[in-house]
Amino acid sequence: MGESSARKPNISVSGRWLVHPAIAAFSSAFPGCFCPLPSPAVTLQTEMEAALEVAALNREMLIILDFGSQYSELIARRIRETQVYSEVLSYRTTADQIRQLSPKGIILSGGPNSVYDDYAPVCDPEIWNLGIPVLGVCYGMQLMVQQLGGQVDRAERGEYGKAALVIDDPTDLLTNVEPGSTMWMSHGDSVKTMPEGFELLAHTDNTPCAAIADHQRKFYGVQFHPEVVHSVHGMALIRNFVYHICDCEPTWTTETFVEEAIREIRARVGDKRVLLALSGGVDSSTLAFLLHRAIGDQLTCMFIDQGFMRKGEPERLMEVFNEKFKIHVEYIQARDRFLQRLEGITDPEEKRKRIGHEFIRVFEEESRRLGPFDYLAQGTLYPDVIESADTNVDPKTGERVAVKIKSHHNVGGLPKDLQFKLVEPLRRLFKDEVRQVGRSLGLPEEIVKRHPFPGPGLAIRILGEVTAEKLNILRDADLIVRQEVNRQGYYDEFWQAFAVLLPVKSVGVMGDKRTYAYPVVLRFVSSEDGMTADWSRAPYDLLETISNRIVNEVKGVNRVVYDITSKPPGTIEWE
Repeated sequence: MGESSARKPNISVSGRWLVHPAIAAFSSAFPGCFCPLPSPAVTLQTEMEAALEVAALNREMLIILDFGSQYSELIARRIRETQVYSEVLSYRTTADQIRQLSPKGIILSGGPNSVYDDYAPVCDPEIWNLGIPVLGVCYGMQLMVQQLGGQVDRAERGEYGKAALVIDDPTDLLTNVEPGSTMWMSHGDSVKTMPEGFELLAHTDNTPCAAIADHQRKFYGVQFHPEVVHSVHGMALIRNFVYHICDCEPTWTTETFVEEAIREIRARVGDKRVLLALSGGVDSSTLAFLLHRAIGDQLTCMFIDQGFMRKGEPERLMEVFNEKFKIHVEYIQARDRFLQRLEGITDPEEKRKRIGHEFIRVFEEESRRLGPFDYLAQGTLYPDVIESADTNVDPKTGERVAVKIKSHHNVGGLPKDLQFKLVEPLRRLFKDEVRQVGRSLGLPEEIVKRHPFPGPGLAIRILGEVTAEKLNILRDADLIVRQEVNRQGYYDEFWQAFAVLLPVKSVGVMGDKRTYAYPVVLRFVSSEDGMTADWSRAPYDLLETISNRIVNEVKGVNRVVYDITSKPPGTIEWE
């Protein structure tokens, strides 16, 4: 068995769904509130079409065949860090399709299955005849061994977590990997017999074959995960495979991407008009800068102020785009409409649904008023593209695992006569690469490094009913948090740092008088991707300053508490 872990949710690509760019402003915000709307006006690329498009640019690339691993995306990111382009494809990609892509190397990912299961996913065996270097990781190594005539069986004892790597052959793949390096293991099966032509590179106390190689054919396998941060010198191994074994050059750069993206945008759009819903986050802001660089005034940006942003953010957004960078943004003031929709609503899911539905109504009205438009600009990122790949297999039945569309990536209620074509210039980028592109385009650091902010905004940081009074209280408290975290130099230390307003009141004493006011929760977390998170060990001096300022400066608050819950079992947001 390769890995024991749950697969991230996927997006079905069996149909053609009208994908709405405005929902980038509500990323991860509205589970269950939208129904997919088929639309022949939108054509979505398959993963192979997208990969062939890249191959046509004569760009060196590595491909990762995904067998359901939770780390496939991370492998791609690690390769990108070496400035070599990489893409994740389904394990069902054929040898002929791979030949069309002309990759410099192939990586077989891990996965939750055992290779000896009746319905275990397998790759096209003709891959071994392509003459392309292959690296199998965990399940990928076991599959390589089985398909090439070796033997894989249940391990006497599974190995999970950190293990010291004993190096038997320090050359080639393991050059510059220190003996005794810690590597991250996650497997219940092991290689019993290596195929003919393979040699042992390394082992651990519990895993006789931790790394193997057929040097002549350039086939390599590792039973650990070099891509995870827990694997010390894992990047050295990846660089060895990318540079020395696959003979790649570091040509994947921010500058190269921007030049290619501008050419693609101009070729696709021509002289047509493009509409972009701007949220003020790094994705939509980077997209706005890139589109404006490519097509200028053919771009129309729309910012819908729903009234749930942080203090000063709408004004700052308009100042940055309209005044400083001369990128015209249509400001849509809709605060009263959204607040009225939430009157008397306390259930968090209902709040999300109502905000989402109202957003669609406003977007529809304003699109008609400002239009017509031929294109919608969508801030799709590469993780969204990866999640669209149907790679999951039920190990017990062999059936394709049913996948659901992520609610924030499709829109119900959008009229059929509002038909657009999509332009998605960021679809090949990871989040960290988007930040690099934004920075290269001149996007202000305050936006580039902006902490993730939920689509419904402060509406889900106010527990219970949302009112104008509570919004003012939370805005003031949140501003103090941001001011002090920035002033004391901790902003980059946290994944997120924000305030939450509770729907209860507590007793306090101020000026020898009894008070009865709201408590505010401080939520500071550390994370790499938001999928999991740990509560941050914020300095006491920082917390003390924030607490003192909030209870003294924010009317209606008399108590501040600190949330020390990790994710899981909690979530980062309270609603």
